[in-house]
Amino acid sequence: MRRESIVILGLSITSSWGNGHATTYRALVRELARRGHELLFLERDVPWYATHRDLPSPPWGRTFLYTSLQELHERFTGAVRQADLVIVGSYVPQGVAVASWVLDTAQGITAFYDIDTPVTMAKLAVGDHEYLSPELIPGFDLYLSFTGGPTLQRLQQELRAQRPRPFYCSVDPELYYPQPTATDWDLGYLGTYSPDRQPGLERLLLQVAKSWPQGRFTVAGPQFPASVVWPPNVDRIDHLPPARHRSFYNAQRFTLNLTRADMVEAGWSPSVRLFEAAACGVPIISDGWPGLDQLFVPGEEILIPASGEELCGWLLEMPEEQSVAIGLAGRRRILAAHTAAHRAAELESHLEECRWRPSEPATAAPVLNPFSRP
Repeated sequence: MRRESIVILGLSITSSWGNGHATTYRALVRELARRGHELLFLERDVPWYATHRDLPSPPWGRTFLYTSLQELHERFTGAVRQADLVIVGSYVPQGVAVASWVLDTAQGITAFYDIDTPVTMAKLAVGDHEYLSPELIPGFDLYLSFTGGPTLQRLQQELRAQRPRPFYCSVDPELYYPQPTATDWDLGYLGTYSPDRQPGLERLLLQVAKSWPQGRFTVAGPQFPASVVWPPNVDRIDHLPPARHRSFYNAQRFTLNLTRADMVEAGWSPSVRLFEAAACGVPIISDGWPGLDQLFVPGEEILIPASGEELCGWLLEMPEEQSVAIGLAGRRRILAAHTAAHRAAELESHLEECRWRPSEPATAAPVLNPFSRP
């Protein structure tokens, strides 16, 4: 296995506050370091993460914070120029300027890692170039997409992306696993507030809590507005650091997964929270979207309710033996194909592809490569 020097410019690896990027980067960087690669992670030092750093000094590779584009250029031009691979992530502050500099500077392979692909495409469609602009996309050798399925064809045919490849989030099985603990809640949800997820939360958790006052519920995540009315049997946790995620999931009989509207529309967009919950062996109740039935077998490895009433029926009537079996089946599915070790191996394979096939016709349709179902 070839030792690669890899530079990643990502939203954050030091703070998980209000984002799902940090845990994804942590797991990937750790696995790449274990496989012998040299890692440098560059993160913009911003106030909202500076006050919520739960891993200020990641123990894998090197991590540096920079305060401005000028500092980034002055300190890290050499590292970017000499790296075998440079990855720019979605939502990086001043991402267009950062990506343009990387494409002008790097002499190795370049990749854009889009952990928000449907959101990115929706932004580009209305001329919002917050962290990526259309003219930069063809310059990357590789487009690593959070979303698979038909979106990969759109990336290549509409945006001229080179090698759009599915690169889903993953889970660290050393951190997420079944753990004997007291059951504190019948149903819980973990996620930062999002206006497009809120109707699902209202329908599948808050209304269910109101209809079943004896039930125990919880919602963990920051940025919920004061206007949200929480039933008295719903415990609120404003921010839950990753170190507490495993115990949080294991303290639930069932856990709820909700998906951003753009990702529901695109399909094939599993969140890191979905993988984390599954790895803990907790039975997942999820909203439905295209591709989910290729990741899990509905009814056997995940539950997809048609209504809040059906969900409430599961909470009240499903035998424990059945719910436990669903949770453990979901865990087996995720551990078979969606760990950080799987993603590190996939990245190595993509790098080799870039080397032995240095160009790819823009009109060629990529393999849709939906979820692996070993």
